[in-house]
Amino acid sequence: MANHISWLDILVINAMLPAAFVSKEEIRHWPIIGLLAARNDTVFLRRGSRGHARIINAEIAELLARGKHVAVFPEGTTTDGRSLLHFHAALLQPALAAGRPALPLAISYWEADGQRSLAPRYDGDISFGECLRAILGRKHLVARLVSTPLLGMRGEDRRQVAAGAREAIASAAGLPLAHNPPGTPGDPPGEPPSGGRPTGSPNPAPADLA
Repeated sequence: MANHISWLDILVINAMLPAAFVSKEEIRHWPIIGLLAARNDTVFLRRGSRGHARIINAEIAELLARGKHVAVFPEGTTTDGRSLLHFHAALLQPALAAGRPALPLAISYWEADGQRSLAPRYDGDISFGECLRAILGRKHLVARLVSTPLLGMRGEDRRQVAAGAREAIASAAGLPLAHNPPGTPGDPPGEPPSGGRPTGSPNPAPADLA
């Protein structure tokens, strides 16, 4: 499980731990990215369909049974990387049912001067082209991926695992735990709304993550 900022997250996670990803159905039809996703055992989720969710869970269980890692973004969408949304727990059930642990991963991006970078963000109305140009416009960009202790090994249910993962990721990425309702962005106090355009960030890199 990981927080979700950008399509770049997939490359970052795969560089550390090759995995099949659970993604929204629309990505299957995206140019280039859709093709790459389809070749990477991506499980495509059709939102709003409970029947389809059961099929997706069966596909995830089959991948886990084959010894593959499966990566999910429990926020269900991207943010600007400065806060976390509610974590949805449904897609964690196949792992727990199979007795497999859940590994929370905290993703963050940083500029050369140690400031949190908003260049990779792919949220709101930002297009893929705008996101790509923002990334390529940086001479130096650090992607930081921090793993936290495994969850789901002590009989926790999926909601407990989701809540524990959210807290662990927030701590590892140096993010506030905004008390936002499910599906609603929570912005840190004093920060512009998460739907804003990419700008610099005043948030310094946490000392324990340097």
